[in-house]
Amino acid sequence: MPSEINDKLVVAISSRALFNLDDSHHVFEEDGLQAYSEYQVAREEEPLTPGEGFPLVQKLLRLNGTLDPSCQVEVVLLSRNSADTGLRIFNSIQHYELDITRAAFCGGESPWRYINAFGCKLFLSSEAQDVRRALDNGVAAATLVSRGAGASESELLRFAFDGDAVVFSDEAEQVYKRDGLEAFTASEQAAAREPLRGGPFKPFLAALHRLQQAFPPTEAPIRTALVTARSAPAHERVIRTLRAWNIRIDESIFLGGLNKTEFLRAYQADVFFDDQQTHCDLASPHVATGHVPHGVANR
Repeated sequence: MPSEINDKLVVAISSRALFNLDDSHHVFEEDGLQAYSEYQVAREEEPLTPGEGFPLVQKLLRLNGTLDPSCQVEVVLLSRNSADTGLRIFNSIQHYELDITRAAFCGGESPWRYINAFGCKLFLSSEAQDVRRALDNGVAAATLVSRGAGASESELLRFAFDGDAVVFSDEAEQVYKRDGLEAFTASEQAAAREPLRGGPFKPFLAALHRLQQAFPPTEAPIRTALVTARSAPAHERVIRTLRAWNIRIDESIFLGGLNKTEFLRAYQADVFFDDQQTHCDLASPHVATGHVPHGVANR
């Protein structure tokens, strides 16, 4: 019998983000779909190696050992493969003992259209176009752009978020891009008591907050951090916005334009989400990084 997904935190991930499919993708690009299909079928008993999103998925699924059965995490696989060529992917899931049972194999089509049907709060992919479509349909989504970043050694699952255009809307960033830092600071001071509108990752952050509330604050297996280029006095509006949303952020780091990478490493982030490609490029060799192609910086 089907089970309800409404009370779960559902995360969708593409097959190329979960596993390293570079070799088979190269076959597809060089020799076409038929050669790719033959390549995958011939190797369907050979497990794929983990991809950039694999450590995060492992930690997400491990949370279910500490969460109440009524409030669990589910990971759904979304793939452009057909079910035939996708058998190797499911065999690899079983090989690594990942508790992933739901999937959509779309036979070359983009899988983004199934994201809302599965009730997903987050979509991770290596395909920027699919990520943009997910964002356009109101789902937090990011393109994984890491380059060999290893898993955090911490038992805690640590999420790090940029603020403007990720957790918050890009309304303030538009002022900065158009009029400069001085105008941005003045605007944020004037609107300090006016909550910012939510960005694409607000619902996902709220879902993490609900999971955290099942534990005493010092015992939650999930930790969140806001890592933003903002500094005082532009900090006040951020703090008051989160207070108005009734969402707890465990750590808030206001960097005033400093490079975020060393702070992310010190925090031991399992994944970092940012809308600025430059920040993602700097962080990606060290921390699993998701580029969020949203807001004025990506137009």
